[in-house]
Amino acid sequence: MKPKPKLMGVVNVTPDSFSDGGLYLDADAAIEHGRELAAQGADLLDVGGESTRPGAAGVSEKEERARVEPVVSALAADGHAVSIDTSKLPVAEAALGEGASIVNDVTALRAEPDIGCLCAERGAGLVLMHMQGTPRTMQKAPAYDDVVDDVRAFLSERLEVAVSMGVEERKIWLDPGIGFGKTLEHNLELLRRLGELRELGRPLVVGTSRKSFIGKVDGSEVGDRLGGTIASSVLALAEGADVLRIHDVAEVRQALKVSLAVLE
Repeated sequence: MKPKPKLMGVVNVTPDSFSDGGLYLDADAAIEHGRELAAQGADLLDVGGESTRPGAAGVSEKEERARVEPVVSALAADGHAVSIDTSKLPVAEAALGEGASIVNDVTALRAEPDIGCLCAERGAGLVLMHMQGTPRTMQKAPAYDDVVDDVRAFLSERLEVAVSMGVEERKIWLDPGIGFGKTLEHNLELLRRLGELRELGRPLVVGTSRKSFIGKVDGSEVGDRLGGTIASSVLALAEGADVLRIHDVAEVRQALKVSLAVLE
């Protein structure tokens, strides 16, 4: 029987995230949303204060901290496992101080390498994600020799860097970065061959939730991609995903429960 994947619920405290931007910018609304996701079965709540959608503009460290600190503090105080989705060292440090236990860095320590040292010092977990370019540029002209081989080589190198900084290898997860500097075919190929990334020996985080590649397959808008999210999540599970980063926790949890019963 395949092991049950962890569900990472998305808590975006932003005005401009591609799916739910502005819905939970108020700290109280974000906290309540995180609690709802946990009640629906999220194992981990991923709190972010800066959008990484294609073309997104950056925000200041001060603004990002103001958005996420009260949310992380309240959710961690409730006893929920919390990750902080950031590539800024001061934001990561503040969030860990408020009770987060994992740093989810979409730049894989390239923006601020000292995040690796911070995680080592605090004994925190670390998610390293592949992204070609930056959020502002990543979808302009993504190109690879072989997307799976290239992503695997990148993640292997970043894993070595993190371990060299003192981060415990057992606390590192790897994310192929679906939608981050990839065409539709790149994303589909990564999902088809996800198992090849398991050769790196670390848990795989996969985030397909509501992403644009689903719309490129069937023409759906961002609010109508639940079916595609479920399908891609189930297939990612079958190919070896260990953690699924999702917005629609209850629906995906049900789909995975049925899938696991069939695969038992």
